[in-house]
Amino acid sequence: MTVVPKATDTALPTIAYSTLSPQQLPQSQQQSSSPAVAGNLSALLNQVESDRMYLNIDALQRFQTRHVNSPNLPDSGINAAYHYIHTQLEKIQADSNGNFQVFDQSFPLTWSGLDTVQNNIVGLIGGQAIGGGVIVIGAHYDSISIDPNDGTYYAPGADDNGSGVAAMIELARILSARPHRATIMLVAFSAEEVGRQGSRAFVQYLKEKNIPVNAMFSLDIIGSQTGPSGEIVDNVIRVFSDGPNDPPGTGFTSRQLARAIQFAAATYTPQMTVSVEDLIDRQGRYSDHMSFNEAGWPAVRFIEPLEDRQRQHTPNDTIDDVQASYLTHATQTILAAVTMLADGPQPPQNIVLRDNGNGTRTLVWEHSPDAVSYRVALRRPGALTYNLNESFPWTGNSVDWNGFNPALFTGVVVMAVDANGLMGPPSAEYPIR
Repeated sequence: MTVVPKATDTALPTIAYSTLSPQQLPQSQQQSSSPAVAGNLSALLNQVESDRMYLNIDALQRFQTRHVNSPNLPDSGINAAYHYIHTQLEKIQADSNGNFQVFDQSFPLTWSGLDTVQNNIVGLIGGQAIGGGVIVIGAHYDSISIDPNDGTYYAPGADDNGSGVAAMIELARILSARPHRATIMLVAFSAEEVGRQGSRAFVQYLKEKNIPVNAMFSLDIIGSQTGPSGEIVDNVIRVFSDGPNDPPGTGFTSRQLARAIQFAAATYTPQMTVSVEDLIDRQGRYSDHMSFNEAGWPAVRFIEPLEDRQRQHTPNDTIDDVQASYLTHATQTILAAVTMLADGPQPPQNIVLRDNGNGTRTLVWEHSPDAVSYRVALRRPGALTYNLNESFPWTGNSVDWNGFNPALFTGVVVMAVDANGLMGPPSAEYPIR
């Protein structure tokens, strides 16, 4: 059952328009009204196993607390959680035929008068394409409870953020089975709850190594479909991203990353709607994506649809309120978006919109290697996302149309599609003026 969330929980459309009919969109030899779903991608999404994720969440909450200042004990505290996560990733490394490597990135931390050494745990899948870039999938594994300074207070952190860590481990298992065009780094961050110190240290590490990031996904509280009063929203996940909403026309921004994720979900995982929010995060809250934003890299946060502050950062955050079906669909949605960015063909370059002087304009772009066709998507003025129903397939690299009109649309992107039907990441948005 799906219950519509309160108005404050999801973004409202800015401007209402009548969607163009398929007959009003440009027509090419390829007549399908929506992108083909690649068979191998469907098989990939079906590999997500809720039982594995549940076992990992249960194990993490059994450590009682994962506070950065928790005592160093074999069966409780953040060090025990570190060893558990590291062991799970080492098992994946052993089964990966050399595709996956695990290492630590350590950093000093002072919190509430106590000095410790914390560990980010990194899983690396090296990319095969020159210039394929780096995609980071991160989830923090530390937890806090009612007193953020108390390292012994019961802080099971099943949803915040055992759910994100479990999804990250599951993604590592699935993605490590084969190489990818782009490099993928899967990171369990420590010290997010105390000012995202772990992700800040990791960003500094990347800068020192001259490793640029194409996209960063923060998986933070993604396991529950329920609200504090029993509300249920089982088919929406929110994605927060930094603005501006109208990009400068060059480069790839956090908001454009959020739009790409939403478009991938609408295409490949329609059972889960991505709600793109017009904020970097909820008011007064934060997650590790903000550390990457500060470095100038596109980054977004995934979070479940309903706020439940009676559960978050309290002893009530237990596995009882994590739903297997919701967590599975959320993880599949993230996997589809990562696959689009990591394996799809490179986006077209040098997009130009030429005025033909007769009421039509011609959209032109350079052919993308490995592309057999393209998908063109349009954005309405003030809209946060691209409407799948106002996108169209194309087989060439130029489109003549009278609909490239600033009264109708404010921007256009082009995505390359490979022989398997997999879309790649969108181009930078070209403004329609």
